Amino acid sequence: MIKGIVTKIARREFARALKFEEGATPQLHTCADEKQRLLYMHIPFCEELCPYCSFHRIIFSAPFARRYFQSLRREISIYREKGYKFRGIYVGGGTPTVLIEELAATLDLARKNFDIKEISVETNPDHLTEKNIEILRRSRVNRLSVGVQTFNNQLLKKMGRLEKYGSGEIIAEKLKSTQGAFDTLNVDMIFNLPSQTQQELDADLDILLDLEADQVTFYPLMVSRITRELLEKTMGEVDFSNEYKLYRLINRRLEKDYKFSSSWCFSRRESPIDEYVVDYDEYAGLGSGAIGYLNGACYANTFDIEKYIGLLEQDNLPLMAERRFALVDQMRYDFLMKLFGTKLDMMQLEDKYDGKFSKTLWKEIGFFQIVRAFRYFSPFLYLTPWGRYLWVIMMREFFIAVNNFRDYCRKQAGIV
Repeated sequence: MIKGIVTKIARREFARALKFEEGATPQLHTCADEKQRLLYMHIPFCEELCPYCSFHRIIFSAPFARRYFQSLRREISIYREKGYKFRGIYVGGGTPTVLIEELAATLDLARKNFDIKEISVETNPDHLTEKNIEILRRSRVNRLSVGVQTFNNQLLKKMGRLEKYGSGEIIAEKLKSTQGAFDTLNVDMIFNLPSQTQQELDADLDILLDLEADQVTFYPLMVSRITRELLEKTMGEVDFSNEYKLYRLINRRLEKDYKFSSSWCFSRRESPIDEYVVDYDEYAGLGSGAIGYLNGACYANTFDIEKYIGLLEQDNLPLMAERRFALVDQMRYDFLMKLFGTKLDMMQLEDKYDGKFSKTLWKEIGFFQIVRAFRYFSPFLYLTPWGRYLWVIMMREFFIAVNNFRDYCRKQAGIV
């Protein structure tokens, strides 16, 4: 019952909060503060398009991608000219490593412009080559996140990944040979795939524990309305009824060797590099289709890649949409994201919001306290095991809402 209530409310509220303002003209204002933010860069090119993925991506074309990277570097320079400061970089996609030299040049420019302390890059198993690893190390990448999803060959085949990335055994060997090359090697997995059984997930966990991976991120299946229709044609019905059972299995198998760095991320290290929504209050979104959150406003760049390149070739920012959050929505965002990292510093948020945080969110805090989602040990709220799953539900619905927004923007840009 509680799961259903949380799902229904989260779905409704995130759909409302992420409804961008029609006719608004988004602007990036000059920054005069010293706040250290995160720089998110989106690379929308993939050699294959996986049916479960709702992210903004297109089939890779080397000449087009080179033009794109040139525009991305111009966008970085504009943020520097606007006075923004960044401490970390997260590069997502798509597949950021499709043109490794271009990625390296882009990271090098960002490091010259900003005092970067940590860099996280996503990649696919077939890009775990000696050449790529060496280039990424020279670019001072701290965390490499590898999209594996599952080691099960039947599921990989249904997902269209077996032929491209190899069998689960081959992928495991590549991960083993890469271990130790970076401060953190993260393995991205998905649970609750259509037709995935408990036994298949258990076998994935056996492999991960044998590998002793630095970090494992287990995402629940999160698909937009359009992607869900495509996925069900190739893999079967999307069903959330087994999600909690599978999540409990993951927790039970990993909690002895790993610490929770978020509700779905498991790390062996005390202070791991995690997802950008956990570690940073604000982040800039650069690249076509990138979404950022700055100064209480959520904004998006154009999803039309040709338009993105053209605007930056004329030294114009490619902003297309903006949603300015009311103060209560900013508080709810912090409540969601901070507790997603498994603990929330009440004193810090009271200071941030001039003592109004708990007075404003007393209903939300009270509800989750009643259902035993967290425990309070002053000044922190700590998620309970049950609370971690409730936060998985809310983050799943948050990203589904983001994915639905991406579908809308892609349709507006004429992208299928």
